[in-house]
Amino acid sequence: MSTDNTAAELKLALDMLEKEKEISRDVLFDAIEGSLLKACANHFGKSDNFKVEMDRETCEYHVYLQKEVVMEVSDPATQISKAEAKEDNPKVKVGDIVDIEVQSKEFGRIAAQNAKSYILQMIREKERDAIYSQYVGKQRSVVSGIVQRRVGENLTINLGKTDAILNENEQVKSENLRPNDRVKVYVLEVKKTEKGSARILVSRTHKDLVKCLFESEVAEIQDGTVEIKAIVREPGSRSKIAVWSNNPDVDAVGACVGVNSSRVNSVVDELRGEKVDIVNWDENPGRMIENALSPARIVAVFADPETNIAKVVVPDDQLSLAIGLKGQNARLAAKLTNYKIDIKDETQAKDAPGFRYEDYMFDDDEEEYDEEYEGEYAEDGEYDEEYVDEAVADAEEADAADPDDADGEE
Repeated sequence: MSTDNTAAELKLALDMLEKEKEISRDVLFDAIEGSLLKACANHFGKSDNFKVEMDRETCEYHVYLQKEVVMEVSDPATQISKAEAKEDNPKVKVGDIVDIEVQSKEFGRIAAQNAKSYILQMIREKERDAIYSQYVGKQRSVVSGIVQRRVGENLTINLGKTDAILNENEQVKSENLRPNDRVKVYVLEVKKTEKGSARILVSRTHKDLVKCLFESEVAEIQDGTVEIKAIVREPGSRSKIAVWSNNPDVDAVGACVGVNSSRVNSVVDELRGEKVDIVNWDENPGRMIENALSPARIVAVFADPETNIAKVVVPDDQLSLAIGLKGQNARLAAKLTNYKIDIKDETQAKDAPGFRYEDYMFDDDEEEYDEEYEGEYAEDGEYDEEYVDEAVADAEEADAADPDDADGEE
C-alpha cells in the first residue's frame, strides 16, 4: 500500500510528465501498474497471480497477491489454507480466491530500482510514440525550428521536442545557415527508426515550402477563395506561382501580394531574399503563357495543346526580359505552364518561316478561335507562310501608326 506522501509525490510527478511530455495520464498509470507487476516478478519469481489497484485521482495504489483457498496447501505461492484465510474472512470457503495485500517495501531495493527503470523506459517509449504521432501528422507542411549544429554536410534543426535533419541536397546553396538561426522548414518525411524514435527529414528547397508560406500568410488562400494552381521554383533565386480566385470580386494576385506588398515580403524574407513572381492562372494556354512570362510584354502567342509547344513573339526590346538572366524567366514559365516555349522578338519572327505572328490569340471563345484559324496550317504541320507574311505586314502597319507602343511605352 502506498503512503499519503508517496501518493502525493507520485501525483505531482505524473502531472509534470503529462504536461511536459504530453503523454496521456492513462499511459502513465499503465506504466506504473506494469512496473509494480514487474517488481513482483523480480522479487517473488512470478507475477501471474498478482494484481494492482490504483486510484487514478489520488494516485494511491495497492498490490495484492491472489491465492486459492484449499484445505491443504501444496503450493504456498498460489494457495492458502482455509484456516489461515478465515482469520481475515470467516465466511471464506474452499475454492475462493482471496486477495492478500503485499507491501511494496517487501519488494526490496533491487526490485524497486528495476521498477523505476521500467517506468522510465515506458515513459521514453510513450514519449517517442507521442513525438512520432505529432510529426507524422505534419508531413507535407511547414514547421519552425532553430539550427542546432552541422553534422558533416547536414544540419540538425531543433523543432522543440525533437531534432530534424536538413540534408545537404535539401539546403539552399546561397543560404548560410548558422547555429541559433530560426528557420521554417518543409517536412518531407517522418519515419520510425529501429529504436522507435522519429526520424524527421526536412527541406528548404522544396517548392511546397513556398506554397505553405503563402497559405499561412494569405487569409484568402486559407478560406479557399484563392487557390494556388501551380508553382515552380529555383531555390534561392526565383519562384513563380500561378493563382486563381473563386470570387470575381477578389483579385488573386493582389490578395497574395498584400497591402504595400506586406504578404509577399513576409514570404520573401523567410526565403532570405528569393524573388517571387505571382501571376494569374488561366485555362487558356495562350493567356497562361503570356502571364507566366511576366514581367515581359508579349505581342503574340500560339500554343499547340497537342504537342505542348508554344511560339511567342515579344517586342525587340523585351526579348532579354522575357528570356531572363541565363534563361531563368523562360525556363520557369515553361515549367509553370508545362509548355516548351520558343521566344522570338519581332525582327526574328519576320525571318522565321512557319512562325505564326498574330495580335489576337487570346479569344475566350475557343470555337470561334478554331474556325477563324482553321486551314491556316500547311500539310507538313508548318504554319502558312502567306498568312505569316500578312500578319507581319499588319504588325508593321500598326507599329508605324503608333510608334510609342512599338517602343514599349504606355
